[in-house]
Amino acid sequence: MSLRKEKAARLKLAVLDYTLRLVGKKPFDDLYVEEICDKVKISKVTLFKYFPRKEDILLYYYRIWCLRRAVELKLKPREGLQAIQFIFDKLSDEFEVCPGVWLSLLGYLADPKRTLRPFPVKLEEKQLLFPDVGEVHLIDIQSIDQMFEKFSLEAIFKKEITSTTSTRDIMHLLSTLFHGVVVTAHIHQLNPLKQLLRKNLELALRGL
Repeated sequence: MSLRKEKAARLKLAVLDYTLRLVGKKPFDDLYVEEICDKVKISKVTLFKYFPRKEDILLYYYRIWCLRRAVELKLKPREGLQAIQFIFDKLSDEFEVCPGVWLSLLGYLADPKRTLRPFPVKLEEKQLLFPDVGEVHLIDIQSIDQMFEKFSLEAIFKKEITSTTSTRDIMHLLSTLFHGVVVTAHIHQLNPLKQLLRKNLELALRGL
């Protein structure tokens, strides 16, 4: 990779890394751009060059989260219900570390003013994140919905799901559960999230 592109990739990843460290369990809204810039040692102008709005860091985090799952599934393949359970477990693991990020992300995703587009992740960023993964540039980043639709189809082929419900409807059910349980757990202060997710997933899959 060129020096310029590598520098840009490292900067974006550093912004994400320090954002996660600074937020922790507090709300993302309580984090100031100046704090991030101070940690990364860049100006606000430079930060906004890569993240036009502070909330874009949340979208970048979401996209990187999906990339990590894609790489993990490439290195250790899972299909059908096993893959669905894997995604839910990963959500609960990360929520325990940075609940403020996930709750803020869900709030931002629900904002009618936000742009309905994934935040781009470039080749150089993939290579820096996974230097030991061969041909990481060939690994596609699928959205949560795309993953759930793929896994649902696999589950039907494996006869883990015997319902005649369409894969798209199953995907919508899983996506609703994935995002909604986080909000429910927060409202009712239910812990641990992993147990709640598994219980609700089991209940949802009984009808399939």
